[in-house]
Amino acid sequence: MTFSHDALIFSPGDVDLSRSPLAGKVDAETYVLGAFNPGMTRLPNGNLLLMVRVAEALKMPIKDQHIHAIRWTEHSYALDAWPLEHVDTADPRKFMMRGGGWKVMALTSLSWLLPVELNADGTKVEQVHYDKAIAPRTSYQCYGVEDARISKVGDRYLMTTCSVSPERHSTTLYTSADALDWKLQGIVLDHQNKDMLIFEGMIGDTYYAQTRPLGDLYFAYPPGSEWRSGPSINLASSPDALHWKPYDKPGIRPHAKTMATARMGGGAPPILTDEGWLTLWHGVEPMGVVGVYRTYWSILDRDDPSVVLRTCHDPLIEANPALTEPIKDLMYLDNVVFTTGIADAGDLYVVASGEADLGCRITHIPKTAFA
Repeated sequence: MTFSHDALIFSPGDVDLSRSPLAGKVDAETYVLGAFNPGMTRLPNGNLLLMVRVAEALKMPIKDQHIHAIRWTEHSYALDAWPLEHVDTADPRKFMMRGGGWKVMALTSLSWLLPVELNADGTKVEQVHYDKAIAPRTSYQCYGVEDARISKVGDRYLMTTCSVSPERHSTTLYTSADALDWKLQGIVLDHQNKDMLIFEGMIGDTYYAQTRPLGDLYFAYPPGSEWRSGPSINLASSPDALHWKPYDKPGIRPHAKTMATARMGGGAPPILTDEGWLTLWHGVEPMGVVGVYRTYWSILDRDDPSVVLRTCHDPLIEANPALTEPIKDLMYLDNVVFTTGIADAGDLYVVASGEADLGCRITHIPKTAFA
């Protein structure tokens, strides 16, 4: 598909690390590994806001035969060291601990969230709000705050994030009246339940959300089933956006006939259209270290979002190497586009994505694409 606008709007070179929450608090030189996966919403003034994930990494993580990681503490930021012979460094984003009987990892960066204000159609940066940045502030966030998703429900903005620590890998909720000043409400989903997207509107008097629990074990569908076992997009409901109950019916599941969506998860918070809830989600085709990420879409029933009315099996958005060509020297992944936000702009939608775990991509998609 050809888009009227498709460009990177923010990337590592646009981040001023002298204004980072970590500035002067880490006893080592850092750089921006990626500025990506932005939550997006429309501000009261009509502009768009990106809540950009800034992955701040050590320039020299390996020193004296040890690999180091940044960790938040109550007083500052610490550097932890592990002997190189005890870790696997194949993935540039993380390193895996050898042995132990199960998967244990640490990150090569610590993520914080940077509010970047765009103009109304998302084509220009108006202001970067360093004074409103969100950084770790409690022990369950000591390895970072990642991947914001923002929904406006009524007069409240609700932002889910992934909070990372040895204690748990949890989903946390922030609330705001203006999408700039956020209050941490705490953990709302526990261990490794990622990609939580709160619907932009209630169904009756109930909040709904898409979730994506992860695990190392999945039970097989019977032979001949149209579904493939593995990570799927589940649903949950809540009376207050704080206490969530898993929905009894399944949500969007991988189809057995294709490997392109063998692994899947939520993308942009579902928005209500005349046909039903429009949801953009990601499918991952197994390939290489991390796989090929693409964006797909479905329409869900407005009264029961477990009912999928339509799905397009052709990708809506794919990775575009031309966008990252000017910063190709910073690339460490390819074939990854990860959609994280959508906003109505009249005849089109402004869609925000992370491109190559590196920069923020804005794409204008005509509403006719979903007809």
